Amino acid sequence: MLTDVPGVRVGHWTDTAAATGCTVVLFPAGTVASGEIRGGAPGTREWALLEPARTVQRIDAAVLTGGSAFGLAACDGVMRWCEERGVGLPTMAGPVPIVVGAVLFDLAVGDGSVRPGAAEGYAACEAAVAGAFPAGPGGAGAGATVAKWRGPGAARPAGLGTATERGPDGLVVAALIACNAWGDVRDPAQPRPELPSWPAPLLADTTIGVVATNARLDKAACLLVAQSGHDGLARALAPVHATVDGDALVVAATGDVELPAAPGPVAVETVRILAAAAVEAATRLAAGGP
Repeated sequence: MLTDVPGVRVGHWTDTAAATGCTVVLFPAGTVASGEIRGGAPGTREWALLEPARTVQRIDAAVLTGGSAFGLAACDGVMRWCEERGVGLPTMAGPVPIVVGAVLFDLAVGDGSVRPGAAEGYAACEAAVAGAFPAGPGGAGAGATVAKWRGPGAARPAGLGTATERGPDGLVVAALIACNAWGDVRDPAQPRPELPSWPAPLLADTTIGVVATNARLDKAACLLVAQSGHDGLARALAPVHATVDGDALVVAATGDVELPAAPGPVAVETVRILAAAAVEAATRLAAGGP
């Protein structure tokens, strides 16, 4: 699970009756991050600062949340929680927490008038643990469904999935995925997915997640790892990255393990291979597939 990476903590807030929630990932000091979005309908906060060319190098927290764009308000509570503890980018006016967020659309599943907000984001921080945490239909995955491309009435419940891959010299790469995909679990033996049923475009989708590693990576390398994470989504889901999805992955590197100075790109490619595998496994678990 994601907390197999030392220093990473995960907490949830869930409203079971309303079928919505949020999940917060808290990172140790010195964590570097980047990320990538694919699909036509993203909902994110502070995503531009993840680009390698941007000045800020750190990340303090990532928020995965239901509630569509309304759910981005959960980030405000995470900001307050971090600020109270002196966590953030040092400025002359005090620390400014670096919190990125991504949403999925679950408003049509339970009670769409209930959305995670600042209080719920704060509560998820309070619940964060460094060890085992619940996955399945909770947190950001509380109202998640998959297989909506098959048409109305075909969707089935999904949720959160998490998986870990390990490499040489203590390298750990782990993923946490909230799967609310338009597509369904992909059968590797099937040469191509079935064609969508018409009319199938239901605007209630998006798979979001966090990949964490203890490797020392810069932002450019984190972006490469995020791209490989999307390869993992494509191995697990079909169709994927649809015009009605806003699939978003954050990759965060805590920097505890120095990668070997191998000739060429061997070291970062090792992390990318592990990230793709971890995302695929976590996504299949989240979507209820093999």
